Amino acid sequence: MTQVTPYRRVGLIVPSSNVTMETEIPALLKARETFLPDRFTFHSSRMRMKSVVKEELEAMDADSVRCATELSDAAVEVQAYACLVAIMSMGLGYHRASSEKLHKATADNGCPTPALNSAGALVDSLKEMGFKKVAIICPYMKPLTKLVVDYIENEGIEVHDFMALEIPDNLEVANQDPTAPAELWRNLSLSGVDAIVASACVQMPSLPAIEMIEHASGLPTMSAAVATTRKILQSLDLDAVAPGGGALLSGTPSVQVSKLA
Repeated sequence: MTQVTPYRRVGLIVPSSNVTMETEIPALLKARETFLPDRFTFHSSRMRMKSVVKEELEAMDADSVRCATELSDAAVEVQAYACLVAIMSMGLGYHRASSEKLHKATADNGCPTPALNSAGALVDSLKEMGFKKVAIICPYMKPLTKLVVDYIENEGIEVHDFMALEIPDNLEVANQDPTAPAELWRNLSLSGVDAIVASACVQMPSLPAIEMIEHASGLPTMSAAVATTRKILQSLDLDAVAPGGGALLSGTPSVQVSKLA
């Protein structure tokens, strides 16, 4: 009799206007299924947010505990909170407090579950890969982009250059061409940079551009969605490998793209 591989349940805490997290993260994990036996299902709970402004982000974050509790009803094995700028706008180092708060909510509901977020996933992945100096692309308005830059630098990673596309409407962020970062990166200063963050936002699509940028620039390239996928796999004690995820999901602990070939 053929043994059935159990599905790993992934919980996603999603802004109500986000349509990209549930596209790019499943795409990476489904691509992984083509050569590894692990199988995944995805289960979402949503927080209201339409405009990427600080007031809406704060109100949305306050709703994250409800989402974590709902997802723990489904006994998901890991929860991923997807809104990098919401976490980073709540104060330096808040990704740790958020994870602790959401884990407590699941424990209080009788189903303690690892809770990660895209902000922590990005900074932790940069540290784990040994990247000390980066250039980033953000869809946010300049004041919020500056908060993101300050947050990353507070974690010990220099942001050498950044680009703010200044798109306040969250659905409009999702409507951007997912291959656009493959050209946008050329406007960044890359002197001494270790890596490029093609999208410091899980709503701005960039997955098709990740490896295009790596091949053109010779630099490891990632996004908030790729970093979140990496941390989901690590939380499930699975190899952090997935096709299309660039250096971060190559399974090779190297900071040089040239060494990944």
